[in-house]
Amino acid sequence: MSAVTSPDQQRLLVEAVEQARAAAVEEAAAEVGRNAAPGVVGQHLEARPEGVSALTHYFASELPGYRGWRWSVTMASAGEDEPVTVSEVVLVPGDDALVGPTWVPWQERVRPGDLGVGDLLPPAPDDTRLVPAYLASDDPAVEEVAVEVGLGRTRVLSREGRLDAAERWHAGPHGPSADMARSAPAVCGTCAFFLPLAGSLRAGFGVCGNEYAPADGSVVSVEFGCGAHSDVVVEQGSPVHVAELVYDDGVDMESVPESQSS
Repeated sequence: MSAVTSPDQQRLLVEAVEQARAAAVEEAAAEVGRNAAPGVVGQHLEARPEGVSALTHYFASELPGYRGWRWSVTMASAGEDEPVTVSEVVLVPGDDALVGPTWVPWQERVRPGDLGVGDLLPPAPDDTRLVPAYLASDDPAVEEVAVEVGLGRTRVLSREGRLDAAERWHAGPHGPSADMARSAPAVCGTCAFFLPLAGSLRAGFGVCGNEYAPADGSVVSVEFGCGAHSDVVVEQGSPVHVAELVYDDGVDMESVPESQSS
């Protein structure tokens, strides 16, 4: 309690419990109505000094839906001969209060697949995946766009943007680590249905053009593969192994002496 200016001033602030409670009840009236307000301000919990000549009283909150919250009433006094007045009344969460989750900006909440029909998702102004089309690039496809003065795209993928996409595709369901790829007879890079991408990603990725393949129309890694590879050949013949036939009439043959045969 050493934060207050004098023992008398300290005592006045500490003893202003009922004055603080009345201020909390007045504030609660806006939430539940004047008749019910006294019931939502519970017992006095503690008092904490707030710098020089100020102290905060805390009361338990009985407000429905605010379990563990507390009414915080800050009292202040300008001097020993000055009255104690209410400085601030606010409802604050306690250590065990039920509070909402930390707010996350909507740009960080959006996930792949969330975009629906009619939705708009503009890129962030400082999106590192994009650069102006007129900037020099190590991607031949970007250089081709750069000469389209006034007619080409205003922005293109940066090196960071291409690497980010390449890592995502390589680790995704159409990458070399997929179960389908591990059991495939050959990789997409040797398949006639494989359509390579343009630019610097050409060496690693393409689009599947086989309507019967599970990745038809999707970006696939050159190391991906499936059972619909263009070079798959089905061996002719019965899939069931047939043993060599053995003829047996089931009759045991025994020699008969000539004396018996006559």
